Amino acid sequence: MSKKVRTRFAPSPTGRMHVGNLRTALYAYLIAKHEGGDFVLRVEDTDQERYVEGALDIIYRTLDKTGLIHDEGPDRDGGYGPYVQSERQAMGLYLKYARQLVEQGDAYYCFCDKERLDSLKTTVSDDGTDIVVYDKHCLGLSREEVEANLAAGKPWVIRLNVPNEGETTFHDEIYGDITVPNAELDDMILIKSDGFPTYNFANVVDDHLMGITHVVRGNEYLSSAPKYNRLYEAFGWEIPVYVHCPLITDENHKKLSKRSGHSSYEDLIDQGFVSKAVVNYVALLGWCPDDNREIFSLEELVKEFDYRHMSKSPAVFDTVKLKWMNGEYLKAMDFEEFYELAEPYICQAVTKDMDLKKIAALVKTRIEILPDIAEQIDFFQELPPYDTGLYTHKKMKTDAAKGLELLREVLPLLEAQEDYSNDALFETLKAFAGEKGYKIGYVMWPIRTAVSGKQNTPGGATEIMEVLQKDESLKRIRSGIEKLTAEQQ
Repeated sequence: MSKKVRTRFAPSPTGRMHVGNLRTALYAYLIAKHEGGDFVLRVEDTDQERYVEGALDIIYRTLDKTGLIHDEGPDRDGGYGPYVQSERQAMGLYLKYARQLVEQGDAYYCFCDKERLDSLKTTVSDDGTDIVVYDKHCLGLSREEVEANLAAGKPWVIRLNVPNEGETTFHDEIYGDITVPNAELDDMILIKSDGFPTYNFANVVDDHLMGITHVVRGNEYLSSAPKYNRLYEAFGWEIPVYVHCPLITDENHKKLSKRSGHSSYEDLIDQGFVSKAVVNYVALLGWCPDDNREIFSLEELVKEFDYRHMSKSPAVFDTVKLKWMNGEYLKAMDFEEFYELAEPYICQAVTKDMDLKKIAALVKTRIEILPDIAEQIDFFQELPPYDTGLYTHKKMKTDAAKGLELLREVLPLLEAQEDYSNDALFETLKAFAGEKGYKIGYVMWPIRTAVSGKQNTPGGATEIMEVLQKDESLKRIRSGIEKLTAEQQ
């Protein structure tokens, strides 16, 4: 019987959740759920300098809003806890395993000070990037020298002893077999001078102890994988399945950054995208289904997701595409749910006593993101200044002069009209057009222009008048007549 699939999402509480981290969480969740496995949340807070107060709440909130509900984590122990690295560190867990490696000869204490390490720096690029390749100086210390340094309180780290000769090969499900000469692998630090484990070491220990079968992460960690494998082999532990996700770039093929404005999940929500659309879009940043389908619910993604269909190539975060997808979600959304999201935006643009739900119904299928609402509906609040050229429409075969004539004709009819519902108004104007031998568009265009002052509106003339109601509609039509009359004199 095959082992139950267990994946983990192991964020650091350093602020808002980056799109790349969200994708990692999503893919880890989908891999686990597709196979009926467990999705584990582990908090990696050993980098105390980068810790941000409140960031853990952001992680919980983001996972909750996106539907990526973990089976185990700091708030629900599945028998593998604690799930917070600083708590595991306090138990002496990582030091215990590091000392085991020292005893085996697979790791060693290093007492080199900053001055000596600085002397090992090598500049590797034109932009001044430096690397330090440790020269194993402390590997040759005798047990007595090590004990004496420890007893004297000399600062230390523990390093992995990587052989200089030979090669290390590892397999990734996306990128295949990758072989790295051991000479290129540094003796990485396992335990830092503050007693905390490094990210790389803690990851391996925790993944093993928590029974993680599939490790999902960004491809920036590909270069670290050989070091992970050296650790697994040194301990005699089973190596997990590696799934490295391709890089996400912006439209200019640059790595997504905070300056891009859409680097985090909360940035996108603040910009008026809806959570389900964001999750759907992020799923497609590196993965493509067999049939090139684009719209998926989370449940459908669980069913369809196969990590073997992931791409090696960088995925482009295309804001235009995301806006389109978001618009599709808004169109398909239950009206009450949409209204709850849209109401704050409508209230910002329209403060007069109007039926806001009717306004929401007009814009629901005509926007891509929620902030688009204001521009669509601002004319309800106040008729904007407009050019009489708007009355000209070649297809409707009308212009300013014909528009004036039409408005004068329909004004008495609309003054006599008591029922200002969309249906009643439409029937009245349709009957009028029939009597006069006019096409309906010829009648509606000048009226819509007069009551909106805009070329494009989220609704036709009668829909707009239903919201404005009788007094305001007539006021605007009379204003249009005055405007056109003045221009023709």
